[in-house]
Amino acid sequence: MQIVASSNQDRLDAWLASEIPDLSRSRIQALIREQYILVNDKPAKPRDSVKSGDTVSVVVPEAVPDIAAPQDIPLDIIFEDKDIIVLHKAHGMVVHPAAGNPDGTLVNALLHHCNGKLSGIGGVERPGIVHRLDKDTSGCLVVAKTDPAHQGLVTQFAERSTMEKLYLAVTHGIPKPDKETIFTHIGRHPVNRQKMAVVNPPGGKTAITDYETLATDPATQTALILCHLHTGRTHQIRVHLHHIGTPILGDPIYGKKHSLPTPRLLLHAWKLSFNHPVSGKKVSFTAPPPLDFKPWLDRAQVSSFEV
Repeated sequence: MQIVASSNQDRLDAWLASEIPDLSRSRIQALIREQYILVNDKPAKPRDSVKSGDTVSVVVPEAVPDIAAPQDIPLDIIFEDKDIIVLHKAHGMVVHPAAGNPDGTLVNALLHHCNGKLSGIGGVERPGIVHRLDKDTSGCLVVAKTDPAHQGLVTQFAERSTMEKLYLAVTHGIPKPDKETIFTHIGRHPVNRQKMAVVNPPGGKTAITDYETLATDPATQTALILCHLHTGRTHQIRVHLHHIGTPILGDPIYGKKHSLPTPRLLLHAWKLSFNHPVSGKKVSFTAPPPLDFKPWLDRAQVSSFEV
């Protein structure tokens, strides 16, 4: 659909909401951010003004089905019983269906593996999903097969008293000091709403990350660090490391260009510990770091990591 503006308009989203009454203003804003709406064949922002004669192209993508379909996709399962599955999520795999990723996700794979028997608390789009990892992050993730298991895990993730999440990251730049706690508030970026950012309180939510440098490579100005999450904000480690001036190598959103090429975001959920939601027993699982991390792991000489 193409619409030619007949007069100047203050905001693109408000004008389109009046021109296309079938779409809400929030839906129009989402389509603009996802670049389904272009002004003169160029991306725009919801608050951009529109000039008389501008051509606005609008594409409304097909809706994502409400119910995810089972798909036979290989899974790297670390542990499984009647209540939970702990798996090593591969880099590049999306956790659940959403706009732009209607299938081929972890949820599609889990529905096939479990014959549809997953916790229903997360709804039809996110069955069994208790927590998420970004598409480009690999590593440990726990999934609930039953509702009691789901409830127990969600409580632990919220309280953080019995939950431990350790990540490995390779940074562009060497953090100073070598060991520190980053304590900030994280919220939506004030300009780019698809990003998160450190914001001044009372905005955002409290975010706490401990980090420790395990190895450095002065020649490439990179470092291998271990991060311990005390809160679970969106993109928390990526935002915090960017905030202190050492973004994660290969981060397409918060990183910067580096002479050392890397095919992926070098962030890996290495260890996950919690109380089993049904038995109450303390359990701990690790996912061996991918080969991308090997140059820095060799420098670290830490025996507890297996590649």
